[in-house]
Amino acid sequence: MTFDLLTIFGLLASTLIGISLGLIGGGGSILTVPVLVYLFNVDPVLATAYSLFIVGLSSLVGAFPKYRAGMIDLKTAIVFGIPSIIAVFFTRKILVPAIPATLFDLGGISITKALAMMILFAILMVAASVSMIRDKKTGESESNEARVFNYPMILLEGTVVGVLTGLVGAGGGFLIIPALVMLSKLPMKQAVGTSLLIIAAKSLIGFTGDVSENASKMDWTLLIVVTILAIIGIFIGNNLSKKINGAALKKGFGWFVLVMGIYIIIKELAFPGTSSH
Repeated sequence: MTFDLLTIFGLLASTLIGISLGLIGGGGSILTVPVLVYLFNVDPVLATAYSLFIVGLSSLVGAFPKYRAGMIDLKTAIVFGIPSIIAVFFTRKILVPAIPATLFDLGGISITKALAMMILFAILMVAASVSMIRDKKTGESESNEARVFNYPMILLEGTVVGVLTGLVGAGGGFLIIPALVMLSKLPMKQAVGTSLLIIAAKSLIGFTGDVSENASKMDWTLLIVVTILAIIGIFIGNNLSKKINGAALKKGFGWFVLVMGIYIIIKELAFPGTSSH
């Protein structure tokens, strides 16, 4: 790992990944792939594997204090998590390796696997930003009413989130949290804690599907350094969350993610092949 200006920015951004997870229970994975690709020059397909490990381990560490505070619903985590874990594992093990290196040519631009992954990721960033910016009033149902699980919808949502996680290496907290609130009737704070546990389990299990095939290509020093910084960020974020207005912060972060998503789409389509891929 060479220490130039981009690397220093990358190390600072690695801490932001954890701060975001600690503050708003999501958003960290949306930063991870762009940080790895543009600041550390990691190949996009490999970056999605790195992201699974970084986000998975950071979320696991972040889930411990939430569990001790009674903010994790284990039954919901199991019902939502199992189809998600199965989907992400098979996506990384079978679907991603099966995608050809070059998909097709479009107007003189060669649409490669790496380019398609970055565009899909950027679209996901835009979708995530909209859900963060919108001022939704989520009716929190407190746990004194009987919880009724909408099993078919939870299984479907878990599978869809798992496939997306496998393809682009994003934890999908922005998809999981609304699903837990609406489909499992969890209060918002419990949904955030439960989401961290689900993200941790499916990301780390998804990563195991990559290790056997990509172990020799992986820069383990970079991976461990970024993960440690993200974990430090989680603790900073948890402490800041007690002092900062979460709603305002979430909206501000949403605008940042929107700008990043649009930037990636323009960069990848207008200047294909200018980053490591």
